Amino acid sequence: MNFKILTIFPEILDSYFSESIIKRAQDKDLIKIQTYGLRDWTTDKHKTVDDTPYGGGAGMVMKIEPLYKALKSLKSKDQRLKAKTVLLSAKGKTWNQQLAQKYSKLDEVVFVCGRYEGVDERIKKIIDEEISIGDYVLTGGELGAAIMIDSITRLLPGALGNAESAIQESHSVPGVLEYPQYTRPEVFEIDGKKHRVPKVLLSGNHAEIEKWRKEKSKMKK
Repeated sequence: MNFKILTIFPEILDSYFSESIIKRAQDKDLIKIQTYGLRDWTTDKHKTVDDTPYGGGAGMVMKIEPLYKALKSLKSKDQRLKAKTVLLSAKGKTWNQQLAQKYSKLDEVVFVCGRYEGVDERIKKIIDEEISIGDYVLTGGELGAAIMIDSITRLLPGALGNAESAIQESHSVPGVLEYPQYTRPEVFEIDGKKHRVPKVLLSGNHAEIEKWRKEKSKMKK
């Protein structure tokens, strides 16, 4: 899968993408992440990507011209590819595991990372979807893009060491949170009190363990 990120800070996510599962997925050629600086599509000497809003108001608004030129350049011309162009926006549809599963079937995702007070509304004519990662406001869309890439990558065959990990975890079933997990030591002392791993997990009885896990899985509040 090919991820393209359009931002005014093209190096801001480098460290995150250079570690752990995301790095291994790139090394295996499961994903390709390309980051592009929006200022490369400006024409003035100051490389301006924002301007004051019509009608007045606080803050600056990202200009439509460089965004349009950039997306015309970045979007794949191959009509056979399953692709989406996404604007990260506080006004967008809330990202969840079910959307991540749908996006994992795509070939390409182009992310537009908003900044400042917002983006010229006419961008909706050249994108497929607006996505929010929660009911709060961030400085920019870059973290949202990273979250989407991470959650999508986990679902790609071969990305995780154990394919079961992506199946038996929180939100795999809508609204259901994963059961509690334990590992060694069997007994651990906290503030003078011993805390033990539940006996059923040590029993070797797989049917009882599965029953316990289903009982302990929680519905999201």
